[in-house]
Amino acid sequence: QVQLVESGGGLVQPGGSLRLSCVASRVIFSNLDMDWYRQAPGKERELVASVTSSGSRNYADSVEGRFAISRDDAKNTVTLQMNSLGPEDTGVYYCRARGPFRTSYWGQGTQVIVSS
Repeated sequence: QVQLVESGGGLVQPGGSLRLSCVASRVIFSNLDMDWYRQAPGKERELVASVTSSGSRNYADSVEGRFAISRDDAKNTVTLQMNSLGPEDTGVYYCRARGPFRTSYWGQGTQVIVSS
């Protein structure tokens, strides 16, 4: 069974930065497209950023220019660098892996709170 473990969340002041990491195990990581989602209180889960197995990146309009997704296939890791954080970025951030045959796996999430 594929396992995804996120880390790096926490409390940060507005304007600050956080770096989230997601480590995958029991999988051929280089075959996976990787996503970061977030879910704010009372809202639906939304896609924040994606990186394909070939390295193509996409971002939600709300985070374009502030967030950066990257992957390290040697370490089975995808990261999300988040800068210029605002209260609207508060939420639980989830890592998702998309594999062949429409397989999909989720991590347990990591909480991000942006508040002064």
